[in-house]
Amino acid sequence: MVSENQLRKYAKLAVKMGVNVQKGQLLVISADVRDHEFVALCVEEAYKAGAGQVYVNWSSEHDALCNYQYMTKEALSDIPQWKYDQRKYAQDKGGCFLNVMSSTPGLLKGIDSEKIMAAQLAASKMFMPLQSYTMNNEGQWSIVALPSSGWAKKVFPDLSEEEGIAKLWEAILMSVRVSEDNDPIAEWEHHNEQVLHYSKVLNEQNFKALHFKNKLGTDLTVELVKNHVWAGGCEKAGNGAIFNPNMPTEENFCMPAKYGTNGRVVATKPLSYQGTLIDGFVLEFKDGKVVNYHAEKEMQALKNLVEFDEGSSYLGEVALISYDSPINNTGILFYNTLFDENASCHLALGRAYPMNVKGGTEMTEEQLKEAGANFSMTHVDFMFGSSDMHVEGIKEDGSTVTVFEAGNFVI
Repeated sequence: MVSENQLRKYAKLAVKMGVNVQKGQLLVISADVRDHEFVALCVEEAYKAGAGQVYVNWSSEHDALCNYQYMTKEALSDIPQWKYDQRKYAQDKGGCFLNVMSSTPGLLKGIDSEKIMAAQLAASKMFMPLQSYTMNNEGQWSIVALPSSGWAKKVFPDLSEEEGIAKLWEAILMSVRVSEDNDPIAEWEHHNEQVLHYSKVLNEQNFKALHFKNKLGTDLTVELVKNHVWAGGCEKAGNGAIFNPNMPTEENFCMPAKYGTNGRVVATKPLSYQGTLIDGFVLEFKDGKVVNYHAEKEMQALKNLVEFDEGSSYLGEVALISYDSPINNTGILFYNTLFDENASCHLALGRAYPMNVKGGTEMTEEQLKEAGANFSMTHVDFMFGSSDMHVEGIKEDGSTVTVFEAGNFVI
């Protein structure tokens, strides 16, 4: 099992390299009550780093499941005003946000999909005015993960609960570069440099579009917005703090032009969405929009995603990750987007990140739309990378440059 030393290192990493809490800054931590021991270490490390205040928003996935089972659709859609006020208070104070996740994949399987859809739509509409704080990197935010018995059982069904949790701990700590005798902060600084290198190379190429093709049936052209910016690894907040939104992270990502995606994409990993696992799914795009889709498992959840709002049927992100990557090389299917998206090239349906176009974080919504950005109340990544993925970068003059061969960067 994980040692006290490793757990404290992980907490320090989340606080200093994840959100990078600044002197006197408010830190808000969101976590399940079962993760209280790790959260206590995060609180302690945050104050050591100079945090002015640390608040913890506790939740319980057991309680959440009971709510979906027994509450009516109307009750689930009634989001208390104090939740909005609480978030707005923290943002108005210039706070940073750390999300500690350990949820069970497929927890809501069997729950009425209309209930789930109604609750998510209500929450999305309420919090929409506050979304730009993190989407524009106005303040720091980060997501880290801890194992839970439910998650471990899904990933390692043949192991005992204790063995499964130990195995999942091992995989998580490897992914975030924490070991008994290393300096994970130094390793993350080096890792960020490597990720930024690929972003620099891709930005210098200034491709008009990317063409993805593999033997599974993916044949997709994704046009990029003009003046696009490839990003990945660490980001810079409005207050100047450098932070890592996702831990782990291996991706270089960019903004697709809203109406410029055409072709077919075949998902290569299950997608955890609305408490279910969508699997074996295919999307077809025409002029940027999903015009046809099918899933072997959880078709209703896929329908809910694509039809969530007008923007959820368009892309907001395209991300490149070599097949030969640390997380993919574990051979583990995590059933968790934070990990699986960092093991595979992926796309996201929904809202685009303003940082992926020059001057985007200073643009109005109308200016971003004119630049080609997609808007939505959601942003959901799904994975389509494979060992034989071939990617061509298409230049403005029509010439091409091979970016990926046999699933890996060659540029």
